[in-house]
Amino acid sequence: MVPMTKSFYIIAFLICLQSCATKVEQGRDVVISISGEIDPEEMGRTLVHEHMLVDFIGADSTGFHRWDREEVVEFLTPHIRKVQEKGVKTIVECTPSFLGKDPILLQLLSERTGMQFITNTGYYGAVSGKYLPGEINELSSEELAKRWVDEFKNGIEGTGVRPGFIKIGVNEGELLSANDQRLVQAAALTHKETGLLVVSHTGTWKTAKAQVAILKKAGINLNNFVWVHAQNEPDFENYREAVKEGVWVSLDGIVWDVEGHLQRLKFFKDQLGLDRVLISHDAGWYTPGEADQSGFKGYTSLFDELMPKLLDAGFNQDDIDKLLINNPREAFAVRVD
Repeated sequence: MVPMTKSFYIIAFLICLQSCATKVEQGRDVVISISGEIDPEEMGRTLVHEHMLVDFIGADSTGFHRWDREEVVEFLTPHIRKVQEKGVKTIVECTPSFLGKDPILLQLLSERTGMQFITNTGYYGAVSGKYLPGEINELSSEELAKRWVDEFKNGIEGTGVRPGFIKIGVNEGELLSANDQRLVQAAALTHKETGLLVVSHTGTWKTAKAQVAILKKAGINLNNFVWVHAQNEPDFENYREAVKEGVWVSLDGIVWDVEGHLQRLKFFKDQLGLDRVLISHDAGWYTPGEADQSGFKGYTSLFDELMPKLLDAGFNQDDIDKLLINNPREAFAVRVD
């Protein structure tokens, strides 16, 4: 038997390390749609913040009994068809729990149209907690996270549909309320367990910055945080700080302000680049209990109004693809074993 030298053991150890590293790298990225895991490449052109149905009645009164799913699908189908004609393959449906989130409705709509949808877990604390469950004050961040992780593992409300991101909402202000702080902390805990992207209804940078502080303290890489409604930030220089932190800056109100989005996107292209930018309409939505749905906003302003202005301003097809394909794919991808 040949005796083993010290060099042999060192080489063997290095080979072992390389093997372990390879196993880690063998993990794959997926996007979790309502139909299951898909390859990020399958997302295609994506709208990252839209709503199919929103029920504003409040957490204490909402529920699936408030709408007829087939009626809603009939109403929404033509609007989905129009955006499919623009090349959209995936819609990130941002309606939170207790505000009309309905995974079964999304499944029916997907079956009817072929559109891919991504839904969410989490709670929405904005509007002074109107859309939070009544027991919210008694729930710790750990208890909240346990609920959300359970939805990730087992599906939402017994539907079997898994969330593809965490959606929370906080109230505007430099100092977050106790409930809002708990929501952000719970989102951090849930992200650690699931890898899901944290998408937070926010507003101006001062409120986003307060959340950033909590996430950093929890050890969360800010590449996993989306500052929603960043179009409400009046000082464009604050975008510079957000991008430096690694935050996704979501300009998601195109249907309400095309010109404002144009100016912000020009600033990003000229000053910061487009690598951390997401865009969408925040459009829709079917409102239960209303006979007149004439207030519904469609999902095509980006293509019919904003895109021609972007091209006139010097944007090219690569820029458009980055905003609508590459960035959404990177943001919503989850690493799994």
